[in-house]
Amino acid sequence: MRKVTINDIAKMAGVSKTTVSMVFNNKDENISRETREKILNIAKELNYIPNSIARSLATKKSYSIGIILPDITNPFFSEIARAIEDEANKLGYNVVLCNTDNKVKKEEEYVKLLISKLIDGIIFIAGGESKRSIDLIKNNNIPFVLVDRYIDGYEECYGVFCKNYDGVVEGVEYLYSKNKRNIVFVNGPKDLEISRQRFQGYKDTMMKYGLFKEKLVYESDFTLEGGKIVTQRIINELKDFDAIFYSNDVMAFGGIKVLLRNGFKIPEKISIIGFDNIQISEFIEPELTTIAQPIYDMGKRACSLLIDIINGEENIEKVYYFMPKLIIRSTT
Repeated sequence: MRKVTINDIAKMAGVSKTTVSMVFNNKDENISRETREKILNIAKELNYIPNSIARSLATKKSYSIGIILPDITNPFFSEIARAIEDEANKLGYNVVLCNTDNKVKKEEEYVKLLISKLIDGIIFIAGGESKRSIDLIKNNNIPFVLVDRYIDGYEECYGVFCKNYDGVVEGVEYLYSKNKRNIVFVNGPKDLEISRQRFQGYKDTMMKYGLFKEKLVYESDFTLEGGKIVTQRIINELKDFDAIFYSNDVMAFGGIKVLLRNGFKIPEKISIIGFDNIQISEFIEPELTTIAQPIYDMGKRACSLLIDIINGEENIEKVYYFMPKLIIRSTT
């Protein structure tokens, strides 16, 4: 069975193909309400689906934006993607989701794909250094907004970020106020700027109290498995520690499982802090104390900022910084 075309609708409605096209592209100011409704009703009866590629070529807009993110299994990214999608739909845009698995090569392939699909703009969350991907986007004049993760050399680009340094400082100060002195810090991958910022917040605060020791610093992936593996190392290598500050909540969940299985009582024996405040943080047991990023607000802001850029709005604020805050729960 062949696909329904605007020619079919035009014949049934007794109007020209151009009139049908104008209705579908919302350029129907000079077309009567009766004719417009007749065309739309026929299209509905025939289950007509517009050719989006043809429409894009005609209007120079696809009304679609891409989201490139590093790990959809991490609830932080799925929650931020949901916020972007909600805002995009509200503003009349569709969303194409691209999960890169933290692989820069896969990231670059998705960028090329989105450009080939005539995407209007891209919300980009880096999976690594990602400079090549950003160059591809810039060289093809695609509007884009960086979210959550900074990229060296692109500080002047549009972006929506959280003040990572300040969040970690608040967390370490809180642990210190609870008489914790041997605070282990589990950092994320060192090639990410957010890892460097979070580590610096920890180091500066520990040095302020004369407590910083290199042996208390570990590094792992922002994953459950990463949290489990690094926590087993901590237990094996350190004899004296009273708190662990994980660089994200997912790592903390993996770490808590290992600690409990090894007989550590939380928070009596050891205090735990995460970073992000993903929704599940308050449903695990014990509930996780964490540094909350306003995830939904960040996603919503990133989307509205991108669409402002696409629409050529003037006097747009280039970079938005959100302040994190400590959420105290059962693990401390």
